[in-house]
Amino acid sequence: MPSSEAKVDSKNPVESACEGATCGGCADTADTAAADSSEATTLSGNTSFRIDTMDCATEESEIRRALEPIEGIHTLRFQLSERTLSMTGTPSAIELAQAAIRRAGFDPQLIQPDAAGTAPTAEAFGFFRGGVKRLIAALILATMAEAIGFIEVQSLVAQGLEIALAMAAIGLAGLDTYKKGLMALRHAKLNINALMTVAVTGAFLIGQWPEAAMVMALYAIAELIEARSVDRARNAIKGLMALAPEEADVQQADGTWRTLKASEVPLAAIVRIRPGARVPLDGVVTAGNSAVNQAPVTGESIPVDKAMGDTVFAGTINETGELQFRVTAEATNTTLARIIHAVEEAQGTRAPTQRFVDKFAAIYTPTVFVMALGVALLTPWLMDWTWTQSLYKALVLLVIACPCALVISTPVTVVSALASAARRGILIKGGTYLEEARKLKAIALDKTGTITLGKPKLVEWVALQGDRAPLITMALGLANRSDHPVSKAIAQGLSSIEHGSTVAQGVDVADFKALAGRGVSASHNGTLYVLGNHRLMQERGQSTPALESTLKTHEEAGRTVTLLANDQGVLALFAVADTIKDTSRQAIAELKALGVTSIMLTGDNAATAKTIAAQAGIDEARGNLLPEHKLDAIKDLQRLHGLTAMTGDGINDAPALAQSDIGFAMGGAGTDTAMEAADVVVMNDDLRRIPETIRLSKLTHAILWQNISLALGIKAVFFVLAVFGGATMWMAVFADMGASLLVVANGLRLLKVDVSQKTG
Repeated sequence: MPSSEAKVDSKNPVESACEGATCGGCADTADTAAADSSEATTLSGNTSFRIDTMDCATEESEIRRALEPIEGIHTLRFQLSERTLSMTGTPSAIELAQAAIRRAGFDPQLIQPDAAGTAPTAEAFGFFRGGVKRLIAALILATMAEAIGFIEVQSLVAQGLEIALAMAAIGLAGLDTYKKGLMALRHAKLNINALMTVAVTGAFLIGQWPEAAMVMALYAIAELIEARSVDRARNAIKGLMALAPEEADVQQADGTWRTLKASEVPLAAIVRIRPGARVPLDGVVTAGNSAVNQAPVTGESIPVDKAMGDTVFAGTINETGELQFRVTAEATNTTLARIIHAVEEAQGTRAPTQRFVDKFAAIYTPTVFVMALGVALLTPWLMDWTWTQSLYKALVLLVIACPCALVISTPVTVVSALASAARRGILIKGGTYLEEARKLKAIALDKTGTITLGKPKLVEWVALQGDRAPLITMALGLANRSDHPVSKAIAQGLSSIEHGSTVAQGVDVADFKALAGRGVSASHNGTLYVLGNHRLMQERGQSTPALESTLKTHEEAGRTVTLLANDQGVLALFAVADTIKDTSRQAIAELKALGVTSIMLTGDNAATAKTIAAQAGIDEARGNLLPEHKLDAIKDLQRLHGLTAMTGDGINDAPALAQSDIGFAMGGAGTDTAMEAADVVVMNDDLRRIPETIRLSKLTHAILWQNISLALGIKAVFFVLAVFGGATMWMAVFADMGASLLVVANGLRLLKVDVSQKTG
């Protein structure tokens, strides 16, 4: 059964992963209400527990439910195959959590971290190796008991040996199951452990000793295989962490180089990476030129050229030349580490299908239990079966009532899809957004940096009043103070203009202000100047027919026009043009093929917006929009089309991103704000990741329902065989085991799926 890692919601500290008939050990036991005080004093920060009786997803859900009311727990991380639980939170919350786990019938044992501060895994205790050997021995003993029963040796010695082998097999494979099952039955709780306890005990009592042993051995082996299989999905994204080297070459104060652990490298240190080596930490290049393969972080297959001032990310590969860079993030806070953390949090949330399955399982198990009881008590009277026949068929039904394959069918699929997306540079913050993406009917797109390269260039400027030189320096003084891409383009373009032997310099300005959605303003020598868009000039009453005609010419060419003005009038015009990405055209075409309407929302003028939209193939364009207007536009699109997404940079478009059904933040690599603002973060600027997300959502939905249909279909067949045919208990266990492994394998396919092209 699966391991899991969960983000604990701030309003609902621990989200239950299952809502019904689940597993044993959930019963309240008042005698273990408090944690040992001496042990509790050590609980703080990241604390790990070993819980010997926790080895399946349903037991995980019982622990989640027990921890749900506790405030102050930040994260939970389950490793079911290792039977460990790690949590972060306040010391008091962790102390309460330990007590709550004990009240739920489990025995959490604190794992002391090693000298490096890392908690040992179960492999350190030899648990997994010992568990495999024990279960293989149980299976061999059960097979030997079956063999004796098959050859039908009629002697007390043979019968005694058969019973002894069966009991030994049950003892090796089923002690944990019996312990949890008896505890559940004692508290009148129906769950898988209770069902298996009743079924195996019943089979043993009616003389089906070999079959009882085989059922328990197969069940235990199935649990172990499922745990390891689902751990593969849960931990798939962690393979990225291994990409970041553990050591780094760090420059010392005397200029020499020394190899240090990456975790010990301080901020602002200078690190050297040779050709072919992986980048150990995030940083900014200070020396050298090279091509860097950024696929582990952004999903880009083509190496990116890096030079002084460019950003490098931990885990990426330096391919050609030596680079030196200044460290900008500690090892625990690199972009790669944040990606892994974000996916781990997403894995802990439940998708809508998973919530449906949990509710269904809550009804399914007790329903089948009641039906089994009816078969045991009524069929001797109604169908003239012997009591032994009726009891045996009822026991087969109890095995069929196991919801493992059904419960496991959803989390492994969702987790695999999330990990697959992360490897493509797409961070999806939870199963809900993964499933909802397939339903998108419209998507709103910001222009700059999303559809276009986001690197506009000054293509023309015109002096409308006065000499060119003072206008250049005045415009530079304003543009240099702004971080807007258009202002940067103007500043860069004007700075390259030479006057004689000197390069243009901006004047010093005072009282600088940013005018949201309009431009900037500042004072120079007591005169107020503005550098802004068409809207600002109209609001100032400085738009003349001649100016309108000039602006129209530039806007119809797809240029963004910025104007310099003071109280005397408009002084200069600056035309900036951005280039549409080749990938944007392809992405829009793919969205159309998926039936998604594309709409561009921009603060740029309407004429420029329509020109850019036409060039990119976008269905509709809305220009002259302030941030609050974009919010209203999203509401309008939701009313017209239904489920609507918004793409933006995660900062300026925050209101629209929040209003949309799914918010996509573009270019999130290295940007904390973008990673926090949206529901889906595209780590590079490739708009094609959005149709990829939709295709992945469609494929995930299909596999989810394939798994659910498979799990229920197999159970339906064996239900009929159990009542009217010759199905045996071990056959039912084989069927359940096979169904579980099939749905796991089907879900794991998503780890390797390619959604860059149309799938299915």
